[in-house]
Amino acid sequence: MLSLYGLLDKAIQTGRLTITDARGRVHTFGGRNPGPESAIRFTTKTAEWKIFLNPELNAPEAYMDGDLVVDEGSIHDLVMLFYANKNQFDRTPNQIFWDSLLRRFRRFHQNNVLSRARENAKAHYDIGEDIYKLFLDRDMQYSCAYFPEGTETIEQAQTAKKRHIAAKLNLKSGQKVLDIGCGWGGMALYLAHVADVEVLGVTLSERQLKVARRRAEILGVSDRVKFELIDYREVQGKFNRVVSVGMLEHVGAPYLRQYFLNVRDRLTDDGVALIHSISTKSPPGYTGPFIRKYIFPGGYSPSLSETVAAVEPTGLWLLDCEIWRCHYGYTLQHWRERFLANRETAAEVMDERFCRMWELYLSVAERVFLQGSSNVFQLQLGRERDAVPITRNYIAEEEARIADRETEFLERVVASAAQALDA
Repeated sequence: MLSLYGLLDKAIQTGRLTITDARGRVHTFGGRNPGPESAIRFTTKTAEWKIFLNPELNAPEAYMDGDLVVDEGSIHDLVMLFYANKNQFDRTPNQIFWDSLLRRFRRFHQNNVLSRARENAKAHYDIGEDIYKLFLDRDMQYSCAYFPEGTETIEQAQTAKKRHIAAKLNLKSGQKVLDIGCGWGGMALYLAHVADVEVLGVTLSERQLKVARRRAEILGVSDRVKFELIDYREVQGKFNRVVSVGMLEHVGAPYLRQYFLNVRDRLTDDGVALIHSISTKSPPGYTGPFIRKYIFPGGYSPSLSETVAAVEPTGLWLLDCEIWRCHYGYTLQHWRERFLANRETAAEVMDERFCRMWELYLSVAERVFLQGSSNVFQLQLGRERDAVPITRNYIAEEEARIADRETEFLERVVASAAQALDA
């Protein structure tokens, strides 16, 4: 009968894993090919068979609970070792079973009706800004940054992301913009200053709403940048532009078509939408059990194929599609390093178990984008085929124009986040 140690012996071909079991016996796996190394210890016998039965969920829980202790290296080293051998792990009988089961029930896990969507948002975004301040940039951008050169700081890369999106929206003064999933308000406030537009930002997080509204007040733009606690399905009216960054991941596969129908119905005839989302190069799948249970309940990163399939029946034009491959991996690396630098403070704000959970989350997410199949797409949509210029030249031109203007407002907009959070 296959045991955890038999599974590891077959799966680990790159790097080396040393395990001290609950009885004090030492087991070593791998070494065939050079790679990451890690040494761990089980403090309970129960952890060993639980991880064998369901490794993707029970291994993270064992680490969070202290039943799995990293003796040499860090949890990040262990995660890197896992991803170096992920293809072999995916072919183990246990993982094949769970993969089949989770695919079968994925629509149930993503049944994000209005009431459930609100609870899911609270579970992640309302844990308190004190944690997010420890690792995000000053503008509190909790989505993939943009690294044109690959050497940018997280502050520079998040500004580059906002600038790139603003350029693709091709904004005109006086236009109305809908920001679906506005977070702490940074994107909405940036767009308002870039092009003198009116923005409505919507969120399901009460804490984000409070901060975003306070930022608008500090900047004196509450008359044209408004924020509401409302689901995207409940928004009314027409907008010249719709922007949604990091929100599609909370929609769920059963609601993708409805989401894009809502986007279509909110756009004016000459309107443009920019949808930015985590995705994958792989066929449609499911959300891993650890992330679904502890980090993003109801969350799902749709594949490009199922997203485009949801767009097609709406009659919207797909004006442009851009794939960001490593950018989120770089973003998460910054976040993980900043979180670790402030880990002691995080433990005071929450507790040690939370810190282990969050460190594991950031590490796993980073590896998914740098070694796994995840990426980010930006879909540009419109009701008319010529809603934007028919070549991409205008994007670089707009970015240059916006960059020239940023010194007038960028520092004030970014600084408003700290002022609102401290209020």
